Amino acid sequence: MPEQSRLTAFLRSTVSEGIATITIDRPPANAFDPTVIREFLSVLPPLVDDPDVRCIVVRGTGRFFVAGADIAVMRDLTEATQRAMRPWVEVQRLLETAPKPVLAALNGHALGGGAELALACDMRVMAESATIGFPEISLGLFPGAGGSQRLPRLLGAHRAKLLMIEGTRLTAADALRIGLVDRVVADAEFDEHIRSTARTLADQPTRTIGLLKRVVQEGAALPLDQALDLEFAAVLELIATADAAEGLQAFLDKRAPTFTGR
Repeated sequence: MPEQSRLTAFLRSTVSEGIATITIDRPPANAFDPTVIREFLSVLPPLVDDPDVRCIVVRGTGRFFVAGADIAVMRDLTEATQRAMRPWVEVQRLLETAPKPVLAALNGHALGGGAELALACDMRVMAESATIGFPEISLGLFPGAGGSQRLPRLLGAHRAKLLMIEGTRLTAADALRIGLVDRVVADAEFDEHIRSTARTLADQPTRTIGLLKRVVQEGAALPLDQALDLEFAAVLELIATADAAEGLQAFLDKRAPTFTGR
């Protein structure tokens, strides 16, 4: 598939060899506002729905991944402003429920709403010099675009609550230590590591990953017996995929599988 690209005011989207990369480029700090949110909601759905896109990477530019919500917008403490910014959670849900792996490439600082965006991704890889945290408390706010709900589910209620109450800004090493990110990479090696990781993810059986994501997300809120039924229904979908047949045959043939995402 030839490389495809799309450019909006603040997002750059490229698709190459099954890997879609969305780059947030809104200097100086890649803060988001209603325009950035609308651009995400325009760019993301076609990538989520395209079976030829096998992996989605989200990253920023310069020193920032995403610094959070634009304070110039947020200072208008009205319900209308909050409703205009609320669709940031829809962006996150698109990533979280995408039937393919989603990689957060934390090239720089991920703060507030930027950290919330990263939490919605399946894997978080962080540059060594970057930081991550939820500093909203210093503004008299709390992480109200998914962070107050996803962070406790990831780290446990007590640790997550303390991070948000204290407004802790973590180094990459500390974020890795507590399980907030999955890998930390030296700055000089970051871009190549992201390319390699995205390629590895894109070569996996995409539909299988999509089914796995669905089972984990939906099953977490169900009683065990219902979750097991959900799991079995997904298994019945899984065994009808071309990739399941290819994976098992490749094992018997003693060769590496070639998955197509179908």
